[in-house]
Amino acid sequence: MSGHNKWSSIKHKKGATDAKRGKIFTRIVKEIILAAKSGGGDSEMNPRLRTAINTAKEANMPKDNIDRAIKRGTGEIEGAAYEEITYEGYGHNGVGIVVDVMTDNRNRTVAEIRHAFSKFGGNMAELGAVSWNFEQKGFLNVPAVGLDADEFMMQALEAGAEDVELNEDYFDIFTSPNDFHTVIANLEKAGFPVQNAELTRIPKNTINADDVAAKLMRLIDFLEDLDDVQKVYANYEISDEVLEQLARE
Repeated sequence: MSGHNKWSSIKHKKGATDAKRGKIFTRIVKEIILAAKSGGGDSEMNPRLRTAINTAKEANMPKDNIDRAIKRGTGEIEGAAYEEITYEGYGHNGVGIVVDVMTDNRNRTVAEIRHAFSKFGGNMAELGAVSWNFEQKGFLNVPAVGLDADEFMMQALEAGAEDVELNEDYFDIFTSPNDFHTVIANLEKAGFPVQNAELTRIPKNTINADDVAAKLMRLIDFLEDLDDVQKVYANYEISDEVLEQLARE
């Protein structure tokens, strides 16, 4: 289809590493809190909260944790007041990096992010300098086992998807941000198991980073490990061979 395949291939290969990170629950809890704060605690009426809860369930988060996070968001339980902020910068080879954070102390957060860029050979940029090169999209997976590729792609497009690609064992489905939750609902109603649903940023143009892959990934990994960071996006392109080599290191 439209050519998101390199991006989604990197996402799948890197996913096994990301899944081991110890801060996954913290990030999900923050997302639930902000989703409930902005749209209310009823997941049936709040698509963002519904997606966050589904993510929590996929990560095997206990129901009590989910319920407490919702109540913190709606104000039933006191807790830290989080805000969403986006920072931008450049890594090696001029790779653009966008960092989405949720923080209760923006001074601490910006100092940590500035330190990360400086320590690992990058530099921060002004708001808008990098993000223009990224499109906001809905992204989700459906396992490909047992499905006819052509038939499923047609069903997904009829459900409202913009693009569908077969990537190894999964169909990668891309939507407009506005249609994201509608597509999920339509696919689930049709009986397809939706996984890894998220609103994301996809680069319009990529930069080859094979020659700086190790250094670039150290920067990105360090940013991802910061407590306040929710997601990191970068417009790098790394070959399968180099990705596999990094995975062995």
